[in-house]
Parts: sequence; C-alpha cells; structure tokens
Amino acid sequence: MRIAQVSPLYESVPPKYYGGTERIVSCLTEELVRQEHEVTLFASGDSVTSANLVPACDEALRLNAECADPILYHILEIEQVARSAGEFDIIHFHLSYLHYSLARRLMTPNFTTLHGRLDLPDLVPLYREFSEVPVVSISDSQRAPLPWLNWQGTIHHGLPEDLYSLHTKPGRYLAFLGRFSPEKRIERAIAISKQTGISLKIAAKIDHADLEYYKSRVEPMIKDPLIEYVGEIGEADKQEFLGNAYAHLFPIDWPEPFGLVMIEAMACGTPTIAFRCGSVPEVIDDGVTGFIVDTVEDAVASLERIPGLSREECRRVFEKRFSAARMVEDYLEVYRTQAETRTFAA
Repeated sequence: MRIAQVSPLYESVPPKYYGGTERIVSCLTEELVRQEHEVTLFASGDSVTSANLVPACDEALRLNAECADPILYHILEIEQVARSAGEFDIIHFHLSYLHYSLARRLMTPNFTTLHGRLDLPDLVPLYREFSEVPVVSISDSQRAPLPWLNWQGTIHHGLPEDLYSLHTKPGRYLAFLGRFSPEKRIERAIAISKQTGISLKIAAKIDHADLEYYKSRVEPMIKDPLIEYVGEIGEADKQEFLGNAYAHLFPIDWPEPFGLVMIEAMACGTPTIAFRCGSVPEVIDDGVTGFIVDTVEDAVASLERIPGLSREECRRVFEKRFSAARMVEDYLEVYRTQAETRTFAA
C-alpha cells in the first residue's frame, strides 16, 4: 500500500529524548517499510527514517529555542499533506484534531490515531462537530469519555522486538522514567523509595509548563541520598536504565491513554508497579508483568513480592502482546477497511 504517516513536529521521529507519540510513529513507519509498503513520513527534518521523508520544519520544535509558534509549522505540514493526498491509498494522521477540517474533505481514505486524553470538557463540542471522522484509540480506557465517536478499533502500542533485550537478573534500584508533572506523581515514587529504603533513579524531562511545579514541589524532595536524578535520557540509555532496575514505578494519577514506558520495561524483563488509572489494567497483567496498586502502602507491600515474578515471562508477554509487528498487523486491517469503505462510498 501507499501509506502516509503524519506525525506531530514537537519531537523528531524517532525522538532524541522524551516523546511517546513520535516513537510510535517511528516504530509503525519502519515496520511498514520492512514489510515492503511504500511509506511517506511527514515529520520534522531531523527525523531518521527509511521511508520517504517530507519535512515541514528543519528540526523538532520542542528543543528549538527559536520556535515561537509551533502551530504554524503544523498548518504548513497539513497543507503539504493536502497537496499530495492523491498519491496515497491511505493517510494516517497523528495530529490530534488539528487536521480535522481537511480530513472531512479529503477524497483519499484517512483516519486518526488519538494519542492524548479525551476526558476534558473543552473537547466535547469539537468532537461533536467532527464525530464522523474515523479514529483509533490506543486503549479502551482512553475512548470511554467519548464512546460516540467513529471508532475503528483500539490498537495498543508496539515496539520492535530487537529494540530492548531481556535482563534476567534484577538490579537494586527502582526506576522512574517519564516527565515531571503533577499527574505523573513522582512524589509517590519518592515516598515508596523512602519507605522501603530502596534507592530511586529518576530519568525525566521538565517541560516549561511544569517548571514551577518542579522547582517548588519536586526539587526539594530529590535532595536525598536515596534519590538520584539522572536527567532526560534518550533511546540508547533506556535499555540499561530500565533493564538494570529491581522494578519500574508508574505512580500516575490521571487517565493515562497508554503509558509506553510500561511496555519498554516489560521488554527488558523488568516488572512494573503501577497505580490503577487509565490504561494500566489493560497493559499490566497483575501478578505476571507487575502489580496494580491503589496506594503507596500497596506499592511498598508489592515490592516484597517482586522476586516471585519471572522476568522471562515479562519478556514473553511483551513479545506476544506488544510487538511492532502485531501493531502493524492491526493497523493494516484498519487501512484496508478504510480504503474499501471509501472506494465503495465513491
């Protein structure tokens, strides 16, 4: 098939550091190319891909200090897609809702994977207006606030099986990987570390919007001998960071749409202790790939049960449920359905 992937421009594809959506766009694109599909990737110019790259900006926008208006470049990207739409059998958007006015009018079959939270009241009038636009969710939990959208399916994320390898022996520290923000609840991870006496390593980015939260709430808490902040890490460092951990902590307090780091840890064989929010019960097999908890006290107690979990089984579950090949197989079914439906309607 001739497939267009339309990525956000905030991070490169794949991202150099933090960036879940762009990482998934990369995994999807590369696996499609490996399966000999003709793929065009609309993304930032510093992206690295085996597909045909069409850049809307020279470099990813989040780390570009000279970029004052990121929406501007996304409008340019959408225009690039519009001009070349007839060259594709299917257009796969990852831009949230920015392109919806175009999507409604395109003759080329298209759909959108929604990567963000959908429980915000401001979203309702917009999605009511564009309720016919075909969409895919990344978890069943994510779609629950808007069940009346034109859902084409739920497709869980997947990663290449050779991206990470199994670490059979657990390390001696807890790992937190993500970003500093109130909903990620790093305070819980720190509390778990202090109550158990197990050291905590933190790899996280600090968005400008969360800088005050970090300065006032987090920075004072990480000045403790048990806590080590290693900064924001890239793909090359995740293997060692997650694989060498005793356990991965996912102490969220928000309706997480997916939580890519849970399957990254799983791929390394590292169990996750995750709080019961959003997609967590869909991703973690409680008592197999980790434990699902409701309180800090539950998490502390669960750490004592970690030796009873098999790191080899964590890896096997990853390969069965969360590979890039499985993800692409699911998306190809949506591509074919959309192409056939639009052809029939025409």
